[in-house]
Amino acid sequence: MATRKPAAPNRSFKVSDQIQRDLAELIARELKDPRVGMVTLQSVEVTPDYAHAKVFFSVLVGDAEQTEDALNQAAGFLRNGLFKRLHIHTVPTLHFIYDRTTERAADMNALIAKAVSSRGKEE
Repeated sequence: MATRKPAAPNRSFKVSDQIQRDLAELIARELKDPRVGMVTLQSVEVTPDYAHAKVFFSVLVGDAEQTEDALNQAAGFLRNGLFKRLHIHTVPTLHFIYDRTTERAADMNALIAKAVSSRGKEE
């Protein structure tokens, strides 16, 4: 009985990276939903069987919840666009998740700046 050769370890990273690039282009050029403004795709996590992909995004302008709803409603349309671009057997179902990392970083920077400025007044 022949043993199956495992997939290349970097393949899922390559697929995730390609999905991220193609989705960014599709959202910018082909998605006409007014609720989706300036969106930045932070990362894509693909399940080992390529059935699902979590797409983490942030927004520069607009309401994050409305954008998340709009992207998840357009997931089928975007997945169809990926079918035409990607040359893989299974194109994953897309799940968009708002990434608050940049928001939290800005809050932390503000707190640090406030602490530094109050320390300067004490000395």
